[in-house]
Amino acid sequence: MADRSLARKVLETEAAAILALIDRLDQRFDAAVQLLRQCTGRVILTGMGKSGIICRKIAATLTSTGTAAQFLHPAEAIHGDLGVIRSEDVIVALSYSGETDELLRLLETIRRLGAKLIAITGRPASTLAQAADVALDCSVTEEACPMNLVPTASTTAALALGDALAMTLLVEKGFRQEDFASLHPGGKLGKRLMRAEALMHGGKLCPLVRSDTRMRDVIYEMSSKGLGMTCVVDGDETLLGIITDGDLRRRMERGGEILGLSAADVMTRHPVSVSRHTLAAEALNILEQRKITSIVVAEDGEPKRVAGVLHLHDLWQMGMF
Repeated sequence: MADRSLARKVLETEAAAILALIDRLDQRFDAAVQLLRQCTGRVILTGMGKSGIICRKIAATLTSTGTAAQFLHPAEAIHGDLGVIRSEDVIVALSYSGETDELLRLLETIRRLGAKLIAITGRPASTLAQAADVALDCSVTEEACPMNLVPTASTTAALALGDALAMTLLVEKGFRQEDFASLHPGGKLGKRLMRAEALMHGGKLCPLVRSDTRMRDVIYEMSSKGLGMTCVVDGDETLLGIITDGDLRRRMERGGEILGLSAADVMTRHPVSVSRHTLAAEALNILEQRKITSIVVAEDGEPKRVAGVLHLHDLWQMGMF
């Protein structure tokens, strides 16, 4: 059986390393956030070995939340890749010792170009920390490794501090759900954050008839648009009701001639609708709760004017399920 006591010790040590960072959130952290917020170029993360892996993750988090960021391998940088650094960039250098040779060899170029430097290090008195515009302390009392050698608690703390920077910056920059969705169009979460207007059938694709339209033409409109329904509007396209395949079946079951009727005679009045800014996930929930296959998307304001129609199949095709 595995030594679960050791596993618990690892988790406790890493958790303690993260909690210890809370008391170090001072004006230096604020200054680092402001440097990142004011950056007009890119945020360039750099670090060697496991620190470099943490830098890649922080860069990915920043990029996905609206801040242009990339990873620069310090060894590759001193062999030709230094050209990516510009004066308007902010460099975030991660080194626990603060004495990583490959990083220190970048300092001259960073200073010559005038780029800003944020250091994340476990040694506040190190060369890297002293050279930085802002130095953040991510020191740990011990590693989670039983030999106190393998970077474990220290890399976990650095990653958590990077997340704290990224999330604080996200709020400072006013990053919104729709911004996240626009940067993640291929992801399921991004799709669920899409707005109804991005998925609806609008314009000529929206099934639409007037209240006095004869049912022969209503049925043609429903068939040609292929959504199993049509909106019924008045002269200025104010929503009056809808007619669905179910409405037609129920009317025919009552008997009598249907083709001579008008849309107003058959429609369901006061149909449920959503605004064009409604999240796709919210619209999906309404469709599921009401057990309907399509919903009217309305323009903002009153009276309600039709902007389009959102169908359950549109959400299926987007992988919302």
